[in-house]
Amino acid sequence: MATSTSSDLQPVEEYKDKGLKGGALGLVSSVVMGVASTAPAYSLAATLGFVALAVGLKSPSVALLAFVPMLLCSIGYSEMNKADPDCGTTFTWATRAFGPKTGWAGGWAIVAADILVMASLAQVAGQYMFLLFNADGIGDNATSIYVLLVGVAWIVAMSYICYRGIEVSAWFQRILLTIEISMLLVLAVTALVKATGSHPPATAVSPSISWLWPGGLTLSDFVTGIILMLFIYWGWDTAVSVNEETKDKAKTPGRAAIISTVILLLTYVIVIFGIQAFAGIGTKGIGLTNPAHEFDVLSVAGSAIFGTSGFGTFLSRLLILMVLTSASASTQTTILPTARTTLSMAAYKAIPKAFAKIHPRYLTPTVSTIVMGTVSIILYVILNYIAGGNPIGDAVTAIGLYIAFYYGLTAFSCVWYYRKTLTSSTRNLFMQGILPFLGGLIMYAAGIYSLQSDWVATNSLTSWTVPGLQWEIGGIFVIAVAAALVGVLGFIFMRVTAPAFFKKQTLTRGTPTLVPDEF
Repeated sequence: MATSTSSDLQPVEEYKDKGLKGGALGLVSSVVMGVASTAPAYSLAATLGFVALAVGLKSPSVALLAFVPMLLCSIGYSEMNKADPDCGTTFTWATRAFGPKTGWAGGWAIVAADILVMASLAQVAGQYMFLLFNADGIGDNATSIYVLLVGVAWIVAMSYICYRGIEVSAWFQRILLTIEISMLLVLAVTALVKATGSHPPATAVSPSISWLWPGGLTLSDFVTGIILMLFIYWGWDTAVSVNEETKDKAKTPGRAAIISTVILLLTYVIVIFGIQAFAGIGTKGIGLTNPAHEFDVLSVAGSAIFGTSGFGTFLSRLLILMVLTSASASTQTTILPTARTTLSMAAYKAIPKAFAKIHPRYLTPTVSTIVMGTVSIILYVILNYIAGGNPIGDAVTAIGLYIAFYYGLTAFSCVWYYRKTLTSSTRNLFMQGILPFLGGLIMYAAGIYSLQSDWVATNSLTSWTVPGLQWEIGGIFVIAVAAALVGVLGFIFMRVTAPAFFKKQTLTRGTPTLVPDEF
């Protein structure tokens, strides 16, 4: 194994091909993957109302501050990718830094987060398909059999695109993301123009630079807003998950991750500023905190901003299409990193070797992609018929804990991995030490806070009463713990049946990147 140097951009760990299609993605495609994975339109539609409820007019400031830990963690991702451009990302890097148990936990956190969010993505895609064609009676019922069937069909379609090849996926994402970002910016500009014009809506609030400063917020409200915003930013790490399929795999993925977070920051601040100025934060009408549309503020605000006649109707429909394509794009780019994480875990014998199979023609993970899609469908169907489908919303919130865990773990892995060379230069001290460490601390602080918040039943859409104790526990906490228990069972199963990985026989700090067995 080579020794890490102060600014060497060549991999420190010996790299060997896993069979994925190398050199298929450039910087632009990698950035597209990173931004599309966050599903900006879907994330804003599903979360902005709750953010406004927590922090009021300070939503833009929270979006700005939530960017900080994301940027700091993305630096950690970039630095680790230079040493070891492995598609297992957190799993591989945490294993090299801290050992197999920690690495396995990091890999499972990625898988759990991605699977838990799939039901919501599919449901939104199903709903908006009907809303797009004015079938509001069906689209307004999120748990209807028709929405469910369309949602399942979307998962199947996106899984197939991922199965067919990374280049097909990247081409598809470019189209979807272009529509999405363009419409968001048109929406924001139109909203600002009308809000500051001669005939603003009754809900309009005069834009103020003070919206970018969190002064006046309580600590509880501020942290709640930050946690919600972490979900909105989540997903840019897909740019690094496809590192083995990029050109210049040591540099491009890390740069794409950092660029993705900056693009998301600009998009979110501009859009939130515009919509908030137009709709206000009231609980009536199009106000962002109106409980009647707390799960979807964009379609309501969009209709009011663009109008319901002439070209405005076209733009309103295009906005609905944008949220639909956003959820669809995120469905695809959620499957991608999960399949590559399990591919890497299988290559190092941390999970069954079947997950390491690569399609001989498309050069994509086969079993990993198919299993990800299948498990997502099964979980979606189950959650759709429990407690009126409310667990789907709780599942989305529950992933906040997993996001904080594996983003923070990657940041800490960077610090520990490079610990012996941190003082070799000022650049190393900050880029490989101080900045990732701060990012990890913020992530873990948010995760710990979310645990106590998720326990409270009134903070969830569902709850569970402990038999005999009469403790009422929030559904968010229950889902997070249930996902962790599944991971523990998987860990025990592999530890007993295939202990090589856990005995440090397949992956350590000095182990070359492995090639999966031939099938």
